[in-house]
Amino acid sequence: MEIETITDTTVPNHDETEIESTEFEKNQKRYQDLISTFPHVKGWRLKDPFIRYGGHWWIQPILEGALYAQEFFQARPSDFFICSYLKTGTTWLKSLTFIIANRSRFDDSTNPLLKRNPHELIPFIEIEFPLFPEVDGLKDKGNTLFSTHMPYNSLPDSVVKKGCKMVYIWRDPKDTFISLWLFFQKKRSDGGPLDSLEECFDMFCQGLSGYGPYLDHVLAYWKAHQENPDKILFLKYETLSADPLPHVKRVAEFMGYGFTDEEEKNGVVEKVVNLCSFETLKNLEVNKDDKEREDHPSPFTKSAYFRKGKTGDWVNYLTPDMAARIDRIMEEKFKGTGLLEYGK
Repeated sequence: MEIETITDTTVPNHDETEIESTEFEKNQKRYQDLISTFPHVKGWRLKDPFIRYGGHWWIQPILEGALYAQEFFQARPSDFFICSYLKTGTTWLKSLTFIIANRSRFDDSTNPLLKRNPHELIPFIEIEFPLFPEVDGLKDKGNTLFSTHMPYNSLPDSVVKKGCKMVYIWRDPKDTFISLWLFFQKKRSDGGPLDSLEECFDMFCQGLSGYGPYLDHVLAYWKAHQENPDKILFLKYETLSADPLPHVKRVAEFMGYGFTDEEEKNGVVEKVVNLCSFETLKNLEVNKDDKEREDHPSPFTKSAYFRKGKTGDWVNYLTPDMAARIDRIMEEKFKGTGLLEYGK
């Protein structure tokens, strides 16, 4: 998730007379010096260049946060990670995993998802962990749910070494691009205006996007899933959308929170699916209009995370030639990997 550099991340000390630097701020200059040596190219905004690191392109504040996470995030074997590229179903998957893992703690009226945006419930290790360590999901040591857009090969070592389970979701690149471009139009940014759809599309096809190339991002998690299917569950947004029930049950079983026969008989799976549906989440008062996040400053309002939630909306934006171009790139990239056939 592309965000602006946040400088006001300090917290008052106990007597509130001095300002104490966060751990991230103590290391930030070192990261900035290192990043200045990496290749930079023009981004989707004039003042927001893409920076090459680890075979992928990054935005400056996110890369600073990722370097901090690589150095300091210590995963536990019980931690579970929701992994994804931008705009591929992250918000939906966060809500599903949160409800699945916490359904015994809350009833229909006390569920935090009714009062909080899903992103406020499950922290990003490259955003909240470095920049906003005071958020509930990080202060609560009992929380085991974390999320990331980081490429697989850039994950903190402890995530893999501790054998943490993770679920990855991907989406047709045409819809991913359109959702991404429209999302960034809603971003409050001082990086200059967003480039045109055609310009950004051309860069996206070349692999130039935050955390990109997108298809490389997908392929690395796919290969990791093939090597460790017991540790990495691989989902496709379109498949999950078409028939959520069996896939939600599969996610729950994978997480270690499988539904009992009694729960299935009582319609608990359907309740989870309905509560986490796009329409339900979008129409909750907490996610309506231009409400700000309550846990920390953000360049996006809560409603920015809920646009249409439909598959195939790209047809309203891309020409047939543009669609054919990205389809050819995907087919060439995924040829022989088994990925295109998976989940059909």
